[in-house]
Amino acid sequence: MLRLEDFVEARARLQGVISKTELIHSPIFSEETGNEIFIKPENLQLTGSFKIRGAYNKMAKLSQEEKEKGVIASSAGNHAQGVALAGKMLGIQTLIVMPKHTPLIKVEASRSYGAKLVLYGEDYDQAYKKALSLKEKGYNFVHPFDDQDVIEGQGTIALEVLEELADADIIMVPLGGGGLISGIAAAAKLKNPQIKIIGVEAEGAASASYSLARKRLEELPRVHTIADGAAVKRIGEIPFAYIQKYVDEIVTVSDYELMEEFLILVEKHKIIAENAAILSIAGLKKIKEKNKKIVSILSGGNIDVLTISSMINKGLVSRERILKFSLGLPDKPGQLVNISQILAAQNANVIKLDHNQFKNLNRFHHVELQVTVETNGEEHISSIIEALYKAGYQIKRLN
Repeated sequence: MLRLEDFVEARARLQGVISKTELIHSPIFSEETGNEIFIKPENLQLTGSFKIRGAYNKMAKLSQEEKEKGVIASSAGNHAQGVALAGKMLGIQTLIVMPKHTPLIKVEASRSYGAKLVLYGEDYDQAYKKALSLKEKGYNFVHPFDDQDVIEGQGTIALEVLEELADADIIMVPLGGGGLISGIAAAAKLKNPQIKIIGVEAEGAASASYSLARKRLEELPRVHTIADGAAVKRIGEIPFAYIQKYVDEIVTVSDYELMEEFLILVEKHKIIAENAAILSIAGLKKIKEKNKKIVSILSGGNIDVLTISSMINKGLVSRERILKFSLGLPDKPGQLVNISQILAAQNANVIKLDHNQFKNLNRFHHVELQVTVETNGEEHISSIIEALYKAGYQIKRLN
């Protein structure tokens, strides 16, 4: 396994290549968890994620003959950009296979760095198999996580964290294929054996937990999560060994929890992060320890505008900041005014009204009104519902 000296050498190799992503203290997450929370914003790297570290480290160590042959990689997006940019910096031709439904922002970014792209398959695993078949043309394969040199590059994050916060108690790491957590866990433990490393997986793609429970590498039958960057059916063989040796705990979070934390990051920190990156933030609420210094690795920020909009809307609903309800009204003038006055008295901001005479079965006497209002949370919602009931209206919540 890698030594501390290997990570130190990798850090020197990356000088002038990566950005210095200094820790951000989070008052909001500190208050919510009873710990002192810091965020490591790897979304601020030039490629928008930590992946440039491992990709460049791997490709810089290739022999001149290997560099001349070019490299091939498979990726759900972030590794592609890391490989593409590293190739541009090192003068290496790059060919990258990405799933057909990879977000456009990741596809275009990879292409802008000079990579040749092949869009293939429904998920990472299918793209990976396609890349292996193309490898036979002589390319050197740069694996996104199952590679010692890649892991070595990712581990430089831990060196930076401990240089800035030497007394950190816990590092929270998003866990997909396992390359990031392997490097961070090994480097951190070699520097400070007492530090605790916690991996955070999406419930719908908990491949590490699945294999650890069976004490051998196993493949999930399927993955289903909005955290596309961590949607891997089977973690790497090398990372599995590192996780067994260095990782203290693994927790899982739901897609709804990711949506909630996305909203907080945007509102309170003005930080845009992709779904997989938020795993380490969402996992904070699973930690039983209190009064600890915890660093959450925010692994990337490559997310398209439409997904941002969807995440914000779903986050608002999940945190009960949006109330949707329907009710029947007598089909006569003045009813909308009554409802509007009640909502205004409750300081509920109306976002949308749908007044439909044809949705109610008893449409000759009643119409259905669907209302969406912005609220301040659970107590505010209870107050709105109570006011409507007192006025004689029977409502049905739609969220």
